[in-house]
Amino acid sequence: MHCVDSMSRLRRNFVAICFGLSAAFAAYAQDSGSTQVDTAPASSSIRLRQEPAQQQQQDRRQLPYASSAADDKDNALLRRRLPPPVSEFERYARKAANEPDLRRFGYDLVERLQEDRSADYNPSIPADYLVRVGDELVVTLWGSVDADLRLMVDRGGRISIPRVGPVLVSGVRYADLPDVISRRVSQVFRNFQVSVALGQLRGMRVYVTGFADSPGPVVVNSLSTMSQALLAAGGPAASGSFRNIVLRRGKTIVAQFDLYDLLLKGDRSADQILQPDDVIHVGPIGPQVAVVGSVNRHAIFEIKRGETVDDALQMAGSFTSVADLNRIALDRLGNGNANRLLQLSLPESAAMPLVNGDILRAFNAGDLERPAGTQQKRVRVEGEVAHPGEYVMPVTSTVADAVRAAGGLTSNGYLYATEFTRESVRRTQQQNYERALRDLEADINTQAATRRATTAEEANGIVATTAVTKRWLDQLRELKPTGRLVLNLTPSSVELPDLALEDGDRIFVPARPTTIGVFGSVFSAGSYLYNPSRNVGDYLRLAGGPKKGADQSSVFVVRANGTVASSLQESGWFTRGNALASTGVQPGDTIFVPEEMDKTTWIQNAKDWTQLLYQFGIGLAGIKSAVN
Repeated sequence: MHCVDSMSRLRRNFVAICFGLSAAFAAYAQDSGSTQVDTAPASSSIRLRQEPAQQQQQDRRQLPYASSAADDKDNALLRRRLPPPVSEFERYARKAANEPDLRRFGYDLVERLQEDRSADYNPSIPADYLVRVGDELVVTLWGSVDADLRLMVDRGGRISIPRVGPVLVSGVRYADLPDVISRRVSQVFRNFQVSVALGQLRGMRVYVTGFADSPGPVVVNSLSTMSQALLAAGGPAASGSFRNIVLRRGKTIVAQFDLYDLLLKGDRSADQILQPDDVIHVGPIGPQVAVVGSVNRHAIFEIKRGETVDDALQMAGSFTSVADLNRIALDRLGNGNANRLLQLSLPESAAMPLVNGDILRAFNAGDLERPAGTQQKRVRVEGEVAHPGEYVMPVTSTVADAVRAAGGLTSNGYLYATEFTRESVRRTQQQNYERALRDLEADINTQAATRRATTAEEANGIVATTAVTKRWLDQLRELKPTGRLVLNLTPSSVELPDLALEDGDRIFVPARPTTIGVFGSVFSAGSYLYNPSRNVGDYLRLAGGPKKGADQSSVFVVRANGTVASSLQESGWFTRGNALASTGVQPGDTIFVPEEMDKTTWIQNAKDWTQLLYQFGIGLAGIKSAVN
């Protein structure tokens, strides 16, 4: 009996010990970050894996900086950021240089970078990056132990690896992390390999002060630099400096950053990586100068003490291909009204120091008109010549010299109809043509405004006439002068006149034509074979003669050489109809019969005379009544 009681107590003690071990193991598992350890035979590896609940909790931790809700709101506000205000010097420089779009250099950098900044916060991790509290490490083990863990660096600067324990990683270089973790794991396991990567970067707060667009605290990630934090604060304000930016760490000035080094030279050596609670201070804007004219970048630049004319030109991208490299204009605000505008010779004045408010203008040498007597002429000779093409002629060359340079005329060349066009003549013709159209339109509008209609029929006629006139004016505006210069050649001419050439002249010698053109108000407009025995009247009869509505007193002939012969030139007191009927023609001439513009029927004339006589009779009756 005593033996049975002893066995019962032993059995109860064993159950209690097993229960206690189970509870202790559960507590250990909970204290170890809810990590399960899968045991297996000695020949297989030990697998460490995180519970799904812990993985979800890890996923719910702070997201990468660029995709956080606060930053989405930040980005939305930045995208709606108004353009920087125009400064007082910008307004002055725009007016003085006549450059309405002149802006401060670098202002568009901030505008372009105020979009979604997510790409900025997924950079590659440099080897000398120091791990800090809040960073997430992705640790992968394989071999005798298998693990894929995402571990956050706690406030003590440690990570906790299951069955290994805490590992101090704060302050360790990113390149040294695998060795540090491998040495700690090797105290527990053998025959394994390890890989370590950064999962997400910690966020940190820095301060942007001074003349920034939005000064104050800014939250950035641990790889952010001075320029990124400055842009996150909106960049320098309109009164802030791009060239005087200081990084302070406690009481120490760590770096002085000049944004022009980045913008003009691509140099980021002074763009330091930030640490928590760093202060980026933007100083006030320094002296400013404007560079305009024939330079590659028109802008307002901030200068430092001692910077020269050459420095400003280099900031502006130097001269364009057509710039005058020998001189430049300087508008110096400090001179007042006396000698305010100066001309500087280059390169003698390239080392001249600039002062606040200077405006430099580079000249365009391509727009300058050179003396005609000192420049060679580039002309184009086409048509019936032996060698058509472009030729560079000496200064004193003439039209005849250009034709001889092209090998002379061919046997089929028609010298009488040579077309000589000149660009300077075309510009003058265009100006005179536009002036004539404006005068004509003004006269037509004045006549339409002063005409009075006594009947509805007359009012409708005025409206219809005005509409037709507007369409006619629109068609006239579409016509463009050609710049042809009439050479006054005769059919017997054998050489072009000794007219001096200009740059850009064009000479076209057509083939000898065999037709005469008849157009306008005739029954059969077209081209007819040339016959030296026929005159203008003969060709009009070949075309069926003028129509009933033709204005025979205004017939004119456009000669092949560009001159015009008109019936009005030959008309007199005793001539009626076509005064050119007996005039001879030359090959290539064109006969034109215009349409009668003022057409009235016999009934309309009779009606007008009847109304006139009626009004005259009423007037006489009124006078007689008044006398009696």
